[in-house]
Formats: sequence, structure tokens, C-alpha cells
Amino acid sequence: MSKTQIHVPDVGSSDPVDIIEISVKVGDTISAEDTIIVIESDKATVEVPAPQGGTIASISVKVGDRVKEGDVVLELDAEEDDDASDSESKGDDGKENEAGRTADNQAKDKKKEPQAKPPSEQDKQDNPEASEKANQPTEQAASSTETVKVPDLGDIDGAEIIEVNVAVGDELEEEQVIVVVESDKASLEIPSPKAGKVESVSVSVGDKVGTGDALITLAVAGSSDSASAADDKEEPDREEGGDAGKTNASGKESAGKNVEKEAKRDAKRDAEKKASPSPSRAQSGNTGAPPSTPVHAGPAVRKLARETGVDLSQVSATGPKDRILKDDVHAYVKQRLEGSPPAGGAGGGLAVDLPDIDFSQFGGIDRVELNKLRKVSAQNLTRSWLTIPHVTQHDNADITDLEAFRKNQNKRLEREGVKLTMLAFLVAACARALKEFPRFNSSLENSGEALIEKGYINIGIAVDTPNGLVVPVIKDADKKGLKDIALEMGELAEKARNRKLTPADMKGGTFSISSLGGIGGTAFTPIVNWPEVAILGVSRSDTQPVWDGTQFQPRLILPLSLSYDHRVIDGAAAARFTTYLSQLLTDMRQALL
Repeated sequence: MSKTQIHVPDVGSSDPVDIIEISVKVGDTISAEDTIIVIESDKATVEVPAPQGGTIASISVKVGDRVKEGDVVLELDAEEDDDASDSESKGDDGKENEAGRTADNQAKDKKKEPQAKPPSEQDKQDNPEASEKANQPTEQAASSTETVKVPDLGDIDGAEIIEVNVAVGDELEEEQVIVVVESDKASLEIPSPKAGKVESVSVSVGDKVGTGDALITLAVAGSSDSASAADDKEEPDREEGGDAGKTNASGKESAGKNVEKEAKRDAKRDAEKKASPSPSRAQSGNTGAPPSTPVHAGPAVRKLARETGVDLSQVSATGPKDRILKDDVHAYVKQRLEGSPPAGGAGGGLAVDLPDIDFSQFGGIDRVELNKLRKVSAQNLTRSWLTIPHVTQHDNADITDLEAFRKNQNKRLEREGVKLTMLAFLVAACARALKEFPRFNSSLENSGEALIEKGYINIGIAVDTPNGLVVPVIKDADKKGLKDIALEMGELAEKARNRKLTPADMKGGTFSISSLGGIGGTAFTPIVNWPEVAILGVSRSDTQPVWDGTQFQPRLILPLSLSYDHRVIDGAAAARFTTYLSQLLTDMRQALL
């Protein structure tokens, strides 16, 4: 492997930009085009992709840093040689961030577009009619209308409108944001080029637009004397250039002044938004709709909010300059699932308004803080219970012969250090049943429109520890024998008790088993472990009299409780699953067929 430095690409401005998010950490293995950082200029948020794949060796920046083109972002252990990495970094980054350069400059270029200039003295002599028109009253300009269009988006064929911040009748200031558009790698605020009153709005959230498409129609207010003087002052620059290219060059020279001016306007607008959000922007919250008030967030965060149905205007921002980060969205969702209203947000949705009770009025109390594991478990269980319509199918399995076989095998395997538990047989039997009934090994898409049927069988085992419940996963359970399953279960249980389980040990489950056989009980309703669609609960086995046709026989009966997602699994399918599983446990020889 070779060490390759990844640099900040061309951001379209000599001014530094803020790093608002770092999407990777040391040790991560990334692919080409994976987002590594998110940067923000005055008018655009851009996700910077990795020019090539590799492993993150070191990171040279942190959130809040200000960087410019050429600054080192991170060092990558790459498969390719240095020359290829440098070439790709220069080439691909340039293409990927063309949208960022366009986004950063277009607002400034918009202000520098040529405007009608007053005729010179020579023009008046050569064209008396023009002179006469120039001397007409300026009140006519107050009633003129102007169509505001999408500015040049560079190489972007089409961008989606994710926010519309104005409505018919709104009075706009110059540079006030009217819409926010988003492409794959950048989100862009499009400002109004002039002050005026909105007469019509041609777009709505979700529309796809391209360069030159109409956004709104604006009734433009009359120009002030100071504005006219400013235009006259800029005219010599345009005349010297004679074309749009030199106009843009003039815009770049005054970039520093424009940035300062825009920053002051942004600060003013932010203060106004916090004081009194515009009623015209109010929309339904928590339904995946755009934010009800303008927010600062990157494309990835906005996408996450749409997927989780979060109104970003209700989310508390922790990033630089009140920027909303992915962690802020996750924290908001967790708060809603816990039932506590989020900071600064309204109640409703999943949140439950419960009264606070002073229990000390009834006697002595102790307040015991929950550890992190129990808090996370509570959040996950609440999410599953609230989002999955649970049904539980109960059944019994006669394990008399299986228990006798287990005890005999344990005597034989004792020298190998292997102990077969009933749970190992359950894992093997469930793996066989999941092959027979693949719907129980699936997940439902969040849209509810399709099932994801998995070609692998990973069974999670709920383990009770002093710190709380954990669910390590036995990968590819259908491809392992009883001894392998028993050994792996023992190792995972030991790691769980010693708090040495890794995230990888608990990921990728397709079905879960929760066994209370060692404790007691006759039946219970286990909660489905989302995004799985079913979980098997096992209670304590008990010897019961069973009629064999001529007399009662003592048989060892194991209670089974199968909870399932009723959106995916019907009651008849659940009954067939538990019946098949019961038959396997009664005679494991069927698993060989």
C-alpha cells in the first residue's frame, strides 16, 4: 500500500471555507466517491468525495476548521501508487466539485449581471429618442415585473427543490433566499437578485429544475438614487470588459467585499428568523416534508431527515454556525422515541406527554440513573414496539427424545470441552425453519412497498447481563453444525458477560431467539428486534401428561412464543412456522431430509 494525501479541492474562491462535518474516522475503509468531509461557503454546502479507495491513516482537520484549496484533509493507505492517486485527486475532485464552485460563485455573479445603463452624452447626441426615454419619470420602474430564474448550475443537469421559502404576497429583500435546491453532492440557496413583492411562485418542493427555469415572478420596487449611483460606478468596468467574462472577473476582484456584505445580511436575516418565523413557510412537521423554517444543513443531513420523517426546523443544531449534523437528527429521533419532547420542538408524533409525579410525597425514594446500555435498549425496544404491529403465536414442542439425545452427547463430548445446550438445538432448528419459510428471514423496506429477502441466516441470541440485555449474532447459522454453534454461543456469552462484545458481534441479525428456559415461566410476548420481522421466545420446559391414544405418557414439553410483524407475516404462516419448528424439535432427524 502507498500513502496518499487527500487535499481540499478547488472551492471556487480564494476565501477559506468552514468544515462543518467529517464523515470518516481513522481506520475506516472507504471507496472512491465516498464523502469524507462537508464544507460550507457563503452560499453553498458541498460534500467532498474521496478520489480513490483505501484505509484512513490519519485526519488533519476537525469540525470548525477553516480551509482553502490545497490544504491537507487526510492521509490514505491506498492500493494505487502515488502518481495515480495525485492524478485522480486532481482530476476527479475537480469534476465532483464543479457544482460547489458554481454554487459558491453564482450568487456573486448574479449580482454582477449587466443591467441597463444610462445613455452617455454621445449617445444622447447620436440618438435623441434614447435621450428622451432616459429623461422619462422613473416611477414606471416601480411597476415592472421580473422573472427570477435558476442561475447557472454548471454540469448539473437537474437539481431537486427541497425548500420553498417564499409565498405569493411576500415582500422580499435583495439577496433573501427564495428556494434551496439540492444535487447529489451540494445544496444551494438561491437568493432574490432584487427587492420586491412576490406575484407568483412557479415551483414547489420536489420539483426538478435546471439552469434557466423560472422560479418566481417579482414585482420590482423602484431603484433608489444610491442604487443608481452604485450602478453608474460599476459601469466603466463593464465597458472596459465589453463581455460577460470580464464582468465575472470584476466580480471576483470584489469578492472580499461581497462576502462581508453577504455575511452581514445573513446575520440580519438569521436574527429576524429567530425573532418571528414567517407564517407563509409553515408546513406540517415530522412527515418528511421540508423544514417549516429555513435551516442550515447539508445534503446528507437533509436526506436523512426525509428518510426518518423529521422536520429539521425542530432539531437543535450543534454544528458550527448553527449547522445541523447527522448526530443532531439521530438525537432528535431518540428523544421522540423516549417520549421526551426535544429541545425547542413541539410535542406530538411519537412523543408522549406524561405528567411529572413527585413520588417522594408518598414516602422515601432513591433515584437510580440508567446506564448507557439500558438507555439504548429502551430506545430500540420503544421504536420496535411503536412501529411494528405485533402478534404472538404460541405452541408447544415435545422434546423428550431430544433431551435424552442431548444428555448422551454431552457425556461423549465432555472430553472435547463442548457442551450442547437446548439453545444450540433451537438455533439449528430455527435455521432450518427459516430456509423453509424465507419470509421470516426478511426485512420490510421503510417505504412499506417491498420486502428484502436475505440470502443469509444470522441468528441473534438474547443474553441477560448485569448491565442489561445484549443480542450477539451467530453468523451463517444454517452452515454450521451443532458443535460449532455450541462453541460460538459459549464464546459470545462470555464476551457479553465481560462487556467485550464488539459492534460487529451484534450486527447483521435476521432472526432472534430469547430464551427464559433457565429462569421460568410458561409463555411471554417477546418484542421483535427491528429491522427483523420475527423473534422466538422460549420458556421453561415442563413434564406433562400427554395422551398417546391409549394412555397418558409423561412427556417433556417446551413452550414456544413466536412474535411477528403482522405487516409481513399472516397468522396462518406463523402457525405453519411454529408447527414445523415443533416437529423438528420433536424429531431432529427431519432436519436431515
